[in-house]
Amino acid sequence: MRAARDLALAGAALLVALGLGACGERDQVTVYKQGKYQGKPDPKPWENDPAASLYTTSKWGKGDKTSWETAVKARNLAQNEYTRVE
Repeated sequence: MRAARDLALAGAALLVALGLGACGERDQVTVYKQGKYQGKPDPKPWENDPAASLYTTSKWGKGDKTSWETAVKARNLAQNEYTRVE
């Protein structure tokens, strides 16, 4: 009987210790420095590899801004319902 009581007290002490340990969570707020960008700089869209997407059929060269703009304009024309119906 004494062993069961000791086991119950040990279990209760363990539950109290785990319960108090869960209350010690630190704040997870990011501290930003004023005027400093902490992230990765984004590249220009035309500097990406044109074959990166499996679903595009546009032909433009990596780093060529004018061919990228032409491909975007052609894609936009294909999304216009009025020109697709005619």
